[in-house]
Amino acid sequence: MKNTIFLFSAVISLWSCQNQAQPKQINESETAEIMAKETIYQFKVKTLEGSDFDFSTLKGKKILVVNTASKCGLTPQYEQLQAIYDKYKDQNFVIVGFPANNFMSQEPGTSGEIAEFCQRNYGVTFPMMDKISVKGNDMHPVYKFLTEKGKNGLQDSEVEWNFQKYLINENGELAKVVGPRILPTDAEITNWIEGK
Repeated sequence: MKNTIFLFSAVISLWSCQNQAQPKQINESETAEIMAKETIYQFKVKTLEGSDFDFSTLKGKKILVVNTASKCGLTPQYEQLQAIYDKYKDQNFVIVGFPANNFMSQEPGTSGEIAEFCQRNYGVTFPMMDKISVKGNDMHPVYKFLTEKGKNGLQDSEVEWNFQKYLINENGELAKVVGPRILPTDAEITNWIEGK
């Protein structure tokens, strides 16, 4: 009898071990998405002055990335960008501007001309990078990250026009895309900066 009970217990134990829930298997597309998710910290670019700029130096800060142009109807947004930069720069917030000539040739200037324009007209002190392309076949890798869900893990987007804003959280991840016509001082952006 004891042998029978022992044998029965052993069979039950073996059966229950084999029928425990198996860990969820992750399919190939989920694996690719997890592996592909990147952060902005991997990128190094050049400033308007030709210096190296490493995004990894911004770890722990909220970042607003914006494509700019000097001859656009939205160019006055430089003023609001500078205003929020002045207000929040000591609260772990930074703006990174990327001049781009992708829309109706509205940023034709050289790096020197762009730097002079920004300083003279709007007193820009936030970091401005060298001119890049933000769409098309020659799209800069930073903008591939910002616009491709497979890289940023959040969403696909297209740069609609000059002054589109990409909000990056303190972990270097894309948090939100804000359209070109929404002013930098809009509550949608300032609430995000303030964590509301």
